[in-house]
Amino acid sequence: MLKVWRYWKRYAVLTAFLLLSACMSLPPQTVGAWRTHWSPQDMIRWTHHTFPGKKAVQYSLVQHQGRAAVQAKADAAMSVLRQEIQPTQLPPGKLHFAWLVSDWFPEADMSRRETEDSPVRIVLACDGDKKRFTAKEAALNELTRTLTGHEKPYATLMYVWCTQCEAESLIINPRTARIRKIVVQAGPQGLGSWQTHQRDVLADFQKAFGEPAGPLIGIGIMTDSDNTQTHKQAWYGDLRYVEGHSSP
Repeated sequence: MLKVWRYWKRYAVLTAFLLLSACMSLPPQTVGAWRTHWSPQDMIRWTHHTFPGKKAVQYSLVQHQGRAAVQAKADAAMSVLRQEIQPTQLPPGKLHFAWLVSDWFPEADMSRRETEDSPVRIVLACDGDKKRFTAKEAALNELTRTLTGHEKPYATLMYVWCTQCEAESLIINPRTARIRKIVVQAGPQGLGSWQTHQRDVLADFQKAFGEPAGPLIGIGIMTDSDNTQTHKQAWYGDLRYVEGHSSP
């Protein structure tokens, strides 16, 4: 029983932190209102959440190739910049974001647990009816609450760059099906220059989880290279949510 408990404790803690550090409830003063535009100057003030036993990524505000950016330096490290927000039901629209990755990352393959790194991630956490959790997810949620004092989000959607996956592929986290990733960029194309993306979050959530998205409760960025024990650099530009079919 002790061995089983230790396994579930480690499993729960790792999963909780992968869920955008659970995007868990923070003290009330740290909860922000939903905004349609987050600049790098805003993002660098988000909560920097580190992982137990892991080196932290160095996030800083810089100018890179003519624009303000959050620079991420990961030396065999992983950590998250994230902001909890007041629950907000997103209207139809598109999330616009830009990132820049400096070099090829052949060691990483997000479809495999042991090499599950990504130079860039945009992370969105949504609320929902936790009564719909499977027995496994309900037990994990309860254990997470016991260990951390917080519940995990109902669902977390990540947009990632995977060097070994096909673009538009869906990756289900091996530890919990409540984290799912959509590969918006794949392979080495676009390295060294700003890459811009527009995503229909509501459609992507439906594709990833097979149900409508609940209220958005957290947003974040994450760079990690801990599994592959490598040094990587990346930069993040503005995050904007544009309602309807407006142009950037």
